[in-house]
Order: sequence, then structure tokens, then C-alpha cells
Amino acid sequence: MHFLETMKAMLVWTGAGAILIFALMYIDSLFTKYKDFAEVKAGNMAVTVRMIMKLVAQGYILSGSIATANNLLEALVYSVIAFVILLVLEIIVRLLLRYWAQFDLDKGTQEGKIGFGLFSGALHLVGALIITACF
Repeated sequence: MHFLETMKAMLVWTGAGAILIFALMYIDSLFTKYKDFAEVKAGNMAVTVRMIMKLVAQGYILSGSIATANNLLEALVYSVIAFVILLVLEIIVRLLLRYWAQFDLDKGTQEGKIGFGLFSGALHLVGALIITACF
């Protein structure tokens, strides 16, 4: 019976995690100056790279929160808090880069410059690694 309970838990936790990640990715897209999904559909590789790296970062955070949480709700709350921290940090870094280095991540990414998408995505990955280490 333990095997069936484990399989059921895996399905529930995975389903809840997938729904949460989809919601977080959608919320994240509201904070860019362009429409993420429309840009991906149009073939903008810079936006696609950023989105994939953001997805990996959120998946890593969710994985870490599931590994350390005592229950599903706790894991989901950890992931949401980590998302908010990453979002705030990203906004701060974007502003600093724009004003101090004349480096506009949103503009370059929207224009399809792969380096901009990679840089933006790398910020998410590094943030995810640091935040997950805190769990």
C-alpha cells in the first residue's frame, strides 16, 4: 500500500507544482515590457531563452522547496516567496543596469538579442541557486 500512496502523492505534488509554475510564469510575463508568449510564438530566441531559463530556475526552486517542506502547502508557499524575492531582485538589477550601464535588458531581449536573453535568464538561475541554498 505504501507504493500506491507514494505514487498518488507524486501525482498530486507534481500537478500542484505544474499549476504553480504556470501561474508564476504568467505573472512574470506581466512584468516585462513585451508579451512573452507572443514573442516566443513569433520566433524571438532571446525571449525564448530567457523564458526557458526562468522556467528552469522556478523548477529548481520548487524542487528544493519540495525536498525540504513538511507538506505540499509549505512547499508551494516557499516557492511563491522565492518567486517574489527573485522578481524584486530582477526589477532592482534591471533598473541598476539601465541607469548605470545603459544596458536595457527588456529592450535588448525584445529586439531578439540572444546575449540579453541569456544575461536575464542567468540572473534568474543564479538567484534560484542562492535562494534554494537558504531552504
